[in-house]
Amino acid sequence: MINQRCTRNILGVLCCVVIAVFAGALPHTAHAATNISAVPTDHWAWNDLIGWIDFYGTDTVIVNSWTLAGYASSSVGDISFDCHTTRSGDICGTSNYQVTNNGLGDLSGWGWNDTYGWISFCGRTSGGTPDCPTTPYSYRVWIDPSTGTFGSSLDYAWNDVIGWISFNCTNHGGCGTSNYKVVTSWIATSTSGIAESTTFDTGVVTGAQLNSVLWHGNQPGGTSVRFQFAVSNSPTGPWNFMGPDGTSASIYTATIDTSRKLDYTFHNGGRYFRYRVMLVSDQAQTVSPRVDDVIVNWSP
Repeated sequence: MINQRCTRNILGVLCCVVIAVFAGALPHTAHAATNISAVPTDHWAWNDLIGWIDFYGTDTVIVNSWTLAGYASSSVGDISFDCHTTRSGDICGTSNYQVTNNGLGDLSGWGWNDTYGWISFCGRTSGGTPDCPTTPYSYRVWIDPSTGTFGSSLDYAWNDVIGWISFNCTNHGGCGTSNYKVVTSWIATSTSGIAESTTFDTGVVTGAQLNSVLWHGNQPGGTSVRFQFAVSNSPTGPWNFMGPDGTSASIYTATIDTSRKLDYTFHNGGRYFRYRVMLVSDQAQTVSPRVDDVIVNWSP
């Protein structure tokens, strides 16, 4: 039984994979359009003093896994969520503020209105931070990470002058009178990058049997590493990557430093083989696995 150590290609392409996973993490890029719903009832927040706040009409409000950016319109002017993306452009050199998303829909930090000042998106009764200060009442603005809908029983922002800002009529049981909410197309979901190995020659003219795969590296909680394999009797393929059911729709999930048995039916009879590895981030897209070394066990 022979262990074929397959390291060169995965080390060579890993940087590209990580960039693919985290390219979206740069929050200050320009945005062309909003991802807030255009449905008439699905882009409004409410305050008892200033009335309706429109998250859609400016075509700038963007929710992603790291920030709430852009600005909404109201009867008292813009409500800005990020100093990088105001109507006047980047003003962070004068006033540095931002509403952040923890990747799972919990917003914190500060917005701004020129008439009434700072708007807080999170407060707690103890253990406050600059982005979620200690306040007499606990509140937050939350986006359901599975639907993109703003709203829960605590779903309010706060301003010292105008008071509470509601993002969903269910906050106060007012949906029968006035049906409104803010909805975004953003949902919390993992992202992934794929790397494909070079071609490995087993030297077995009659075809080898791939037995198992083992990988070393780093695997943070909530992430995964997945494999597919392809065998051929020609160094140029064709390469039909498949998982445990013999189709391209299935994958092998392999835990770090743990040997994963491969299906003997589908990965034999080929002198040459390749593998494809997929690195999947956590749902919040904050961490990704790292693969340093892949070992494929095969036998004649």
